[in-house]
Amino acid sequence: MGAIRKIIHVDMDAFYASVEQRDDPSLRGRPVVVAWRGGRSVVCAASYEARRFGVRSAMPATRAERLCPQAVFVPPDFPRYKAVSRQVRAIFARYTPLVEPLSLDEAYLDVSKPLGGPRPATVVAESIRAEIRSETGLTASAGVAPNKFIAKIASDQNKPDGLCVVRPREVAAFLAPLPVSRLPGVGKVMQGRLEALGIHIVADLRRFPAAGLEERFGRWGRRLHELALGIDEHPVRPSRPTLQISSEDTLERDVPLEDLSPHITRLAAKTWAAYGRERNRVARTVVLKLKTSEFRILTRSLTPPVPPASVDELAGIASALRARVDLPDHVRYRLVGVGLAGFVDRDLAAAQPDLFPSPGDLAWA
Repeated sequence: MGAIRKIIHVDMDAFYASVEQRDDPSLRGRPVVVAWRGGRSVVCAASYEARRFGVRSAMPATRAERLCPQAVFVPPDFPRYKAVSRQVRAIFARYTPLVEPLSLDEAYLDVSKPLGGPRPATVVAESIRAEIRSETGLTASAGVAPNKFIAKIASDQNKPDGLCVVRPREVAAFLAPLPVSRLPGVGKVMQGRLEALGIHIVADLRRFPAAGLEERFGRWGRRLHELALGIDEHPVRPSRPTLQISSEDTLERDVPLEDLSPHITRLAAKTWAAYGRERNRVARTVVLKLKTSEFRILTRSLTPPVPPASVDELAGIASALRARVDLPDHVRYRLVGVGLAGFVDRDLAAAQPDLFPSPGDLAWA
């Protein structure tokens, strides 16, 4: 193991909604939902006032309306959010070149050797938060820790407008009382499987024999043991071109293939919203991911002659990909995902239309 890293995870507070409230004073203090209205729309962001009613990102807009009838719905303005994101990233660049954006509103920073000379990571985090507030009028929360996964958990501890510092000697005590669902990769299904073993919090996981975890969950079991001990050696990787944008969801109950249409439509909307941030690149390939009730994973993909130009086209192609699933009708599915892949530069795609296959050359996988 090398030298201990100093990692900051910065997460803007209710970013899209906060930008809307900043730019329109009449929205301040009101429950704001950033989303298009309608049955095919999902929530892109919710202000803290809306969250008190249970409204959350990625929730169907119709459900958000039911939970909070008085909510103000604002259609998303991604160019404006991206402009603010560039301001924030310019602030990060004053402190370190090692910045790994996760989205428009959050990023990891490695400040082990900050620009301008040595100083405590806590001081750097406070300076960054102060500059964000001063220059954008928005607030950000931050987590400071010796690795990425702990920093990300920490940034959520004191939201909004908060700071949480986890020093190396505090890692074990910090993690011990947390529910296992706070660990990266532990969704509802895995949480249920762990709870069946009597593992509810990280301290329980830490006490469970590593060999037993590996026997039950394979390599993932070994990774769970490492996370319980606070081990994460993944470095901060500066921004790289997007390879795939996707959204997936484990369903509340296993369903047959023909009943997946509304879920595909909902996830396509979420993926399309994220795709809106890719202003300079075009996705050529649509991907459908499925997981059966027996945990078998399938993917089907299509590269159409013309890339999907709307969320409806994306949803339609993804739904049609079900025809390429050749499993028996009695099979049930517990997870569905919709993705976009095969990214190329927009200028290149426009200059070389023959990059896209003819209708007779459609590629399936």
